[in-house]
Amino acid sequence: MLDIIWRVNSDPSCTWTAGRSYLTEMDTEEVILHMGLNLRYFRVLLEKKTFSSSTAEVFPISFDAREEWPYCSTIGSIRDQGRCGSCWAFATADVMTDKTCIKSRGALNSHLSPENLLTCCSSCGHGCDGGYPEEAFLYWMRTGVVTGGDYGSNEGCQPYSHQAYFDGTTPACIQQCQPGSGINYPADLHFGSSAYAVSPHADEIQKEIFTNGPVVAGFQVYEDFITYSHGVYMHITGRFLGDHAIKIIGWGEENNVPYWLCANSWGVNWGINGFFKILRSFNESGIEQFVVTGSL
Repeated sequence: MLDIIWRVNSDPSCTWTAGRSYLTEMDTEEVILHMGLNLRYFRVLLEKKTFSSSTAEVFPISFDAREEWPYCSTIGSIRDQGRCGSCWAFATADVMTDKTCIKSRGALNSHLSPENLLTCCSSCGHGCDGGYPEEAFLYWMRTGVVTGGDYGSNEGCQPYSHQAYFDGTTPACIQQCQPGSGINYPADLHFGSSAYAVSPHADEIQKEIFTNGPVVAGFQVYEDFITYSHGVYMHITGRFLGDHAIKIIGWGEENNVPYWLCANSWGVNWGINGFFKILRSFNESGIEQFVVTGSL
């Protein structure tokens, strides 16, 4: 990755800075384990939501869901999927969490469980080998999702497991809460009422986030993205590695360059304490092409 870091930082037109992180020390095969979005059928099962022209408005230059809904601290949480290709489960569980908190005005502010989606949603794909966010939202509607925090947190009914985080293999579905939690599995299930795709236009995505909260987006990851440190990312160099799902929580401008503000699931020791900015309104790396969400 050192040659990619040099190429990015030597480009005078580049809008971002590359640097080293724990991911740049890995070989390519291991880096790929940190993705896991299957785009083949992405969005096809969901109704596409488009706001009517009568609701069109001029959006603020910057918007941050953490500031709009300050009683929902989970919006700003950065998760860590480890060696499991579970980005699809983390991104969707986090958006479900945010929507639940926003709807309850902060009364329900516990993380919903990526582990629960990863292990029990048989229609969601292949567990640690990748999955479909749209199916996860439909599962939330049909079956419900229990609470669960990060690996080692012991938070909620089903926190992230050692097997997924370290081994990168999918645990078996167990429809009960962790021993000692004191939580009843059926009583802990949280449900959504709808799931839909957002029209692949920047203003429609802005309207959705501004009105209803964060969304899940899928995009193509290239080698240079792994080296992202800060600034507004756009692809400069390197091979395509795979598809990845993340959460968009807002937007802004940096040095007159428009960006989406996104939460990744690679822990706080990557990017801007786990967040990144990516070029907005130009479908950079497909970031505006595959956007889904849900509601209560």
